[in-house]
Amino acid sequence: MAEKKEEKEIKFKGKFIKAIGRRKTATADVRLYKNGKGVVVINGLPLKKYFGAVGINIVNQPLKLTGNLRDLDFSITVTGSGNKSQAQAIRHGITRALVSMDKELRPNLKAKGWLTRDDRKKERKKPGLKRARRAPQWSKR
Repeated sequence: MAEKKEEKEIKFKGKFIKAIGRRKTATADVRLYKNGKGVVVINGLPLKKYFGAVGINIVNQPLKLTGNLRDLDFSITVTGSGNKSQAQAIRHGITRALVSMDKELRPNLKAKGWLTRDDRKKERKKPGLKRARRAPQWSKR
């Protein structure tokens, strides 16, 4: 069956501010374009098609806090991990890009904890154990 390609790719032109956001194994490459219309494109798809309601809320948090929800365009490439971690990586990248654009936004974004990279990852499995720390059941007899 031939798939129809109804969506036309949105291309951004002009200068941009680049930032990288990370969470677990997700990495987000964020490009911020000034004087935009509030368009967010992730891996070639609009924000609403790429994420569910939870992901959209996470991604838009720094934009709502700073009041830039409709003023800036974003082109984002994200890889690795799951949906929620990708959304948090994008939020981290957007926050870094906003601070690069305007240093006065830093205190508010820092207070929310969005500038700090959350470095928690899944712990590796150890030999002799079932999971990272789960030991086999011990039997007295």
